[in-house]
Amino acid sequence: MAGERPVGVTIVAVIAWIIGAIQIVGAIIGLFNGGGIDAWAVLIVGILTIAVSLGLFRGSNVARIIMAIVFTLNLVVAVWAIVIGVNFWDQVVAAILAIIGLVFLFSKRASAFFTQ
Repeated sequence: MAGERPVGVTIVAVIAWIIGAIQIVGAIIGLFNGGGIDAWAVLIVGILTIAVSLGLFRGSNVARIIMAIVFTLNLVVAVWAIVIGVNFWDQVVAAILAIIGLVFLFSKRASAFFTQ
């Protein structure tokens, strides 16, 4: 069992949980409104996002790696979108949030928490 969870890890886990919950609710609404495969895909992603967030709360290093991959992909997409001129400020915010998430997940305290 991991030691005391750093605040940054808790913040990332809570945000991931909220995103997953929003995805699930949106998917269910989409399914009731005749949504097809897209709604089912969002539902699955939402469930997986909640599972990863729960892993972060428990100190799962696998969950940290998955979340780091997601943040890295978000950062790459945001930078690419900035380069091609898509929604500049939205992408700047997305890039900053991805960087903050990575910093929180790989701080000295977080690394100690996930490697116990």
